[in-house]
Amino acid sequence: MRVSVVVPCYRSAPVLEEVASQVDAAFRDLVASGAVTDWELILVVDGSPDATAAVAAQIVRERPHVRSLELRRNFGQHNALVAGIREARFEVTVTIDDDLQHPPGEIGKLLAALEDPAVDLVYALPETEEHGAIRSGASRFVKSALALAGVSNARWVGAFRAFRTDLRDGFALVNDSQLNLDVLLSWSTASVVPVTVTMDKRAEGRSSYSLPKLIAHAANMVTGYGVLPLKLATWLGFVCGLLGIVLLVYVLVTYLVGETTVPGFTTTVALISLFSGAQMVTIGIIGEYLGRQHFRSMQKPTYLVAHRRVNETVNGGAE
Repeated sequence: MRVSVVVPCYRSAPVLEEVASQVDAAFRDLVASGAVTDWELILVVDGSPDATAAVAAQIVRERPHVRSLELRRNFGQHNALVAGIREARFEVTVTIDDDLQHPPGEIGKLLAALEDPAVDLVYALPETEEHGAIRSGASRFVKSALALAGVSNARWVGAFRAFRTDLRDGFALVNDSQLNLDVLLSWSTASVVPVTVTMDKRAEGRSSYSLPKLIAHAANMVTGYGVLPLKLATWLGFVCGLLGIVLLVYVLVTYLVGETTVPGFTTTVALISLFSGAQMVTIGIIGEYLGRQHFRSMQKPTYLVAHRRVNETVNGGAE
């Protein structure tokens, strides 16, 4: 098979050369074994404020299998991935992070699973958790949100994945500034398998996905690709309405039996707070959906490419 490797790059100047070296070494072995006939590495520089773009350009000049995309600003990891996937030339695409947590030497395990024609998408599962307890718990929360958004086998989802490139046809028309690659892939196929691999510790710096960002990301997935919150709001309204009917019946019964004592101030305030809270929650959920539609109506770009760079010996130099 022929393989395109897409790496979203942000603040990765210190480790990017090592990433390229390890990918190069991994594919030399895969080519020697006959598993791969050709390959390319696509570095997508996602508006990084450090020297990542310059390092990527230097790698392109030195390595014939490498290309780079420089986005005009920081659009986000998944947007950068989609940019690279749409540029991929070969029939299989592999995505890895730029922090060396995903060892390129393990790519062969994912490609082996794709030799089965019934398999379209392979996720790499770590033998042991590569994050701390809080970060891993947040990741599981995000996977639960993906499941609510309709992603089958969301428990396997991760940034280290391999899939048939033609799956991108399923989201060729998507132009959303807040997208998720795993949701998009779930639109194209249900033929998904996991493969256990060895993960490494992050080589440099810290992940930009803090706990609040992961929670916001999970909320974005649920409201962006699913209607469960709207259904919950409907049920909340139904429950509150039922409670109101029960209270009405209670007041009428006490009136008919002569117990006309009106409940006091505390009860009144509690009921007002209950129904007002239910109304505000419902309005807030509807507002989230309206907000997403508002942003989509703006037609904000998924990404914008500032420069495409290729090795001069391969395809005529930089664009």
